[in-house]
Amino acid sequence: MTANPSYDLAELEKEARMGGLGGLRTDVEVPRIDVSDFENRREEITEQLWRAATEIGFFQLVNHPIPQEMVDEAFARSAAFFDLPRGSKEKLPLVKADNAGWEHTSQVRPSVSTPDQKESYQITRPHMAALWPDEEELPGFRSFMLDFESQCWALAMQVLSCFADRLGFARDFFAEAHDPSSDAYQSTLRLIHYYALPEELRDQPGVWRAGAHTDFDCLTLLFQRTGQGGLQVCPGRDVDAPEWTPVVPSDDAITCNIGDMLMRWSDDQLLSNFHRVRVPGAGEYTGARYSIPFFAQANRDVVIEPPQGTYPPLTARDYLDQRVAANYARGRG
Repeated sequence: MTANPSYDLAELEKEARMGGLGGLRTDVEVPRIDVSDFENRREEITEQLWRAATEIGFFQLVNHPIPQEMVDEAFARSAAFFDLPRGSKEKLPLVKADNAGWEHTSQVRPSVSTPDQKESYQITRPHMAALWPDEEELPGFRSFMLDFESQCWALAMQVLSCFADRLGFARDFFAEAHDPSSDAYQSTLRLIHYYALPEELRDQPGVWRAGAHTDFDCLTLLFQRTGQGGLQVCPGRDVDAPEWTPVVPSDDAITCNIGDMLMRWSDDQLLSNFHRVRVPGAGEYTGARYSIPFFAQANRDVVIEPPQGTYPPLTARDYLDQRVAANYARGRG
């Protein structure tokens, strides 16, 4: 089963037209959804998630089950990883086909055609054998990150179970499609370090920490730090006159967005909207920025088949291979 090239090319063509500054839209707020007491409040939470996902494609989870101290430690360990000597990180080069390993300034968005100003480290469970840092350099890093990734997976599957209910799938449909025990598992925990902004790059047109893009997974969970802003979402998909809404970060909230894979799977009911990370403006924090996204991506052998037949079926592997290849510069790793 092969991918539908016209669909992917159309998406990339849209992205290529999103590189301009655009306008600011302040009449839209990213909703904060309380997910405490989840099972007893499932119907209420499902309604709130569905509304947010069909109207803007972004929402923030608060009172979620991942302990704050664990999130704080994940950021501390992420910073320790990026503080490793360059030579240590170069021993763990990104394997694009497996989306695993370390890269720097290699991700090029079609919207801006310039590398994102960051480095990142991808953790994709089945492909990490030779890509973990030495235990002597970062004691306990591997075991902690695998535990944290499991916590992210469980929360993502909880959210996706609500969408499964509304789409007419079995409640555990997406959990089975993202089975972490399978060698075909390709969900990814990503540690990101955006470089401190040099004076000469401030207020320069065409410079972005991350250019405008959509995610190509099912669901993204994004951990951010209070005061390290810059994330913006385009609530509509108007590529000719885009307007951008700030997504205010906070330590206690997980920012979530729908990805292209789930938009396709839902017959375009759930919205995968463009977002970007702008450089700081006058008077804003210009130091290093850290974020940790978890990308819930269906296992490689899973067939994405929208219930209403809006798109032809294709495997998750075929879909993601094309999208990953399109977002990295050739010859970089």
